[in-house]
Amino acid sequence: MKKTAHDEHLPLMRTERLVVDELPDEMLVYDLDSHQAHCLNKTVALVWQNCDGRTSPAEIVKRLEDQLQAPCEDTHVWQALRQLEKIHLLKRAAQAPPPSLARVSRRQMVRTLGLAAAIAAPLVTSIVAPTAAEAATCAPSGASCALKPCC
Repeated sequence: MKKTAHDEHLPLMRTERLVVDELPDEMLVYDLDSHQAHCLNKTVALVWQNCDGRTSPAEIVKRLEDQLQAPCEDTHVWQALRQLEKIHLLKRAAQAPPPSLARVSRRQMVRTLGLAAAIAAPLVTSIVAPTAAEAATCAPSGASCALKPCC
């Protein structure tokens, strides 16, 4: 399929140097470059999977409604896209969100949409995993192992 100028503004998921494990209600993504592990809840995982470089955020909202068999707010999709961009899981970010959604925080979104929406709200939990060398030693990162009795 030929790329158009319009496609340049559509979100595209990053797939290189990632280890992905899909679970029933979440997805675990390990970034081999940053050594970070990310747990994407179902909403964020579905948004990420729909970032094919040809689908607009508005179309992603419709796809999520079909996939979840429930209404989906565009604020959920934009919040998920922001989080995915922040943790470098997008190769290409979406165009700027509509002005009404540009500065909506997760906290504001939960307040506005209520508790039911908070459960479906996009959520990413990330941790930094130690490299193999760091995991094999008892010394803290950057410290000498020679002074530690356990080495």
